Amino acid sequence: MNQDTRPVAIVTGASRGIGAAIAQRLAEDGYRIVVNYASNEGEAQRVVATLHATGHSAIAVRADVSKPDDVRALFDAAERELGRVDVLVNNAGVLKTMPLAETSDELFENTFGINVQGTFNTLREAARRLNDGGRIVNFSTTVLAMKLPGYAIYSASKAAVEAMSAVFAKELRGRQIRVNTVAPGPVATELFFSGKTQEQITGFARMPPLERLGEPGDIARIVSFLVSEESGWVNGQVLRANGGTA
Repeated sequence: MNQDTRPVAIVTGASRGIGAAIAQRLAEDGYRIVVNYASNEGEAQRVVATLHATGHSAIAVRADVSKPDDVRALFDAAERELGRVDVLVNNAGVLKTMPLAETSDELFENTFGINVQGTFNTLREAARRLNDGGRIVNFSTTVLAMKLPGYAIYSASKAAVEAMSAVFAKELRGRQIRVNTVAPGPVATELFFSGKTQEQITGFARMPPLERLGEPGDIARIVSFLVSEESGWVNGQVLRANGGTA
């Protein structure tokens, strides 16, 4: 039996980008980390190795969050290796921009499968298995407020996440579990840069009055706040972390 009493956090999609930054920050905050990944085991193991090298406790667990069986296995692995889960960060997501009329059935299904059903699957499992007093942070997007052309399907998937999160926070009454959502603006990650021209990237960087793209660390610090006692009276909310873009 694991005798370590430090709290446990699952971070989905944590092999790179924002997820990896969140895993690092929560480890620094004293959490034992479950680095979830869908396909890139090498990058996930590098995140774990980096955490181990700095004295933190972490494991990598493969799970496609769009599949209920994988999500159950993710929680099983967390409990078996580290203990019952205290924090769930639903960072895993996909983003591909395209006019609605040109969107294929496959792209629609993939976007909703990961962004919406993936969040649904982990929330449902967390309702059964998260420790009382736990915290959940889901991910939306500032694009939802901006109504940018090309983002209809992605925005729709994140609107569903916001709706589920607000209701779920109320459904957990009596458990002292808080559920909040972060809605980042453009963040300098591989996911954001993919498929964009330099002109487009520069345009996004100029949108906020702070005149820069967000960095993964910016979002990681916000997640750290939302799972801490400092935000103990924040529940069922959406925090639009975008430098003032919208």
